[in-house]
Amino acid sequence: MKETFRPWGKFCVLLDDDNCKVKKITVNPGQSLSYQYHHKRSEDWVFTSGTGVVTIDDKEINVSTGSKVHIPVLSRHSVRNDSDKNLEFIEVQTGDYFGEDDIVRLNDIYGRC
Repeated sequence: MKETFRPWGKFCVLLDDDNCKVKKITVNPGQSLSYQYHHKRSEDWVFTSGTGVVTIDDKEINVSTGSKVHIPVLSRHSVRNDSDKNLEFIEVQTGDYFGEDDIVRLNDIYGRC
């Protein structure tokens, strides 16, 4: 599996077909994904390792191994790793389009807005 690196960590695509896209995402200690939303997909996250905080529409949810969150289409969301160990989760995208250009960034500590 090919790993794609980002300023916050990395991901690899486990499955990409017409009905869904599945990624394994690793967020490095002290890092976070941009606060963003999508027009064409929802996401379900299952946390497999570590601890962190998920923000969905300005509400914060503490997560750890075994936690699950659902992110509906158009919901603003982010995740941050506030620990000293990697935070890992499986992301299942469902909808009718899964391209990276369906990311609308609202806030990004890496200047990608």
